[in-house]
Amino acid sequence: MLPALVVENLPRLTRALRFFSVEGYEDDAMGLADELTGVTAMVAEKFTNDRTADGIQKALQLTVGCVSLGLDHALMHEGDEAARDFLIEHGAEHVFQVGFRMIRDLAALPEDALVGEYDQDVVYLQRRLRELFIDICQADPNQNWDGSERYAVQLKQRKEVQAIVRLAGWLRRHHDAGPVSDTDLNAEGVIALAIIFAIEGGGRVVARTGQKDFERFVKAVRKNKPDFEAGWAALIARVPVQHHPVLLERIDNYRQHCTVIQNIRGRTAMKTLFAELENYAGSELDADYA
Repeated sequence: MLPALVVENLPRLTRALRFFSVEGYEDDAMGLADELTGVTAMVAEKFTNDRTADGIQKALQLTVGCVSLGLDHALMHEGDEAARDFLIEHGAEHVFQVGFRMIRDLAALPEDALVGEYDQDVVYLQRRLRELFIDICQADPNQNWDGSERYAVQLKQRKEVQAIVRLAGWLRRHHDAGPVSDTDLNAEGVIALAIIFAIEGGGRVVARTGQKDFERFVKAVRKNKPDFEAGWAALIARVPVQHHPVLLERIDNYRQHCTVIQNIRGRTAMKTLFAELENYAGSELDADYA
């Protein structure tokens, strides 16, 4: 069996430093070393421990990763010699700040569609930023590092979650019985309610319900036998176009897999249907139903 090929992928800063060894860049190398020392001291003070060898070592690794992240972002597909020139032109601290802003912006995006009051707590936000900074940016200068790839994956995932949360927020603000303003948000639950209730037709936006309104809804659907597709089209027409990709994907999913929609026209007991609704809406159901 042939040995597996190992592709070297050292941090971008490490690769750029190799190009400082050529003749004529000695002064630039010394200046960069001083800057990196200063950045590392700042990281040790704020994020690790500037009084222990382990703290300084971890701060150095975070500095290497964060500067590398900034270089990868600024230069995209340009080579490592270009990274050297970028460091000379802009300085290590500037590049570090580019990488750190990327981490800070990433930390501000929602991780999942369940949003609670604590998600906006200052202490929690700072802890989440610190954990994300360490998770992505910690890099041994002499070992392979995939922080930029992991950043890109997380950014894509969190933007998808953000789109879900924003659609749910719009639905809450335009709930036909009046805006829903609870701090806690189950974004998937809100979207589920809107899609399920939309089959009644008329473009009514439902982002919160209780047992009595659900019973009225089921009876109306069984009596009037509305066109589900027309109901979803009316909902889509009300929702701003920027939210359509998420809404259309969810409608397609519920069209095929939602047991409430599949069973609502039959003789399934109301109690059973409501229990199924709970599986989709969860905490977005009114707490005072009987």
